[in-house]
Amino acid sequence: MSKLSVWDVLKSPVVTEKSVLLKEATSEEGDAQVLTFRVNTKAGKDDIRNAVEEIFGVKVDKVRTVQYEGKMKRRGRHEGRRPDWKKAYVTLKKGQPMVDYAEAI
Repeated sequence: MSKLSVWDVLKSPVVTEKSVLLKEATSEEGDAQVLTFRVNTKAGKDDIRNAVEEIFGVKVDKVRTVQYEGKMKRRGRHEGRRPDWKKAYVTLKKGQPMVDYAEAI
């Protein structure tokens, strides 16, 4: 377990077309709700689980993580890299209330 606070683990929610459809489709059908977050690269699955449970007040069923490599970018003849980042798909247990990202902050 790392020494990250719960507010250091979760950086921001990922609000893309895929993540919004995933969140809405699962909650309407009565299945477990899936939330998507951009998280600290040093955070483990247990850290992410504890952060979501404490901040949103819900029970987490499982956590899946994906590591992304930063893209190469150019400005004229200068090249640079965007930083590497990590995304987490958090599946809530069935029967948990619908989570709104703005209410928890």
